[in-house]
Amino acid sequence: MPAQIGDLPPIGRPANSALLDAGVTTLAQVAAYSRRDLLALHGIGPKAVNILAAALAEHGLAFAD
Repeated sequence: MPAQIGDLPPIGRPANSALLDAGVTTLAQVAAYSRRDLLALHGIGPKAVNILAAALAEHGLAFAD
């Protein structure tokens, strides 16, 4: 399991695994999800979602919600 996937920020092994299992490897793909959808994935918690939100904002992206 890589420590970092694509352009995703480091969010921890369980969250990385959850995103990989969902086929998500880029911030653009994360932006297609809502916060609720991400939190529903086993391994992704509020901390990972907040880190992803900050990374999305840095790239001018946002969650689908």
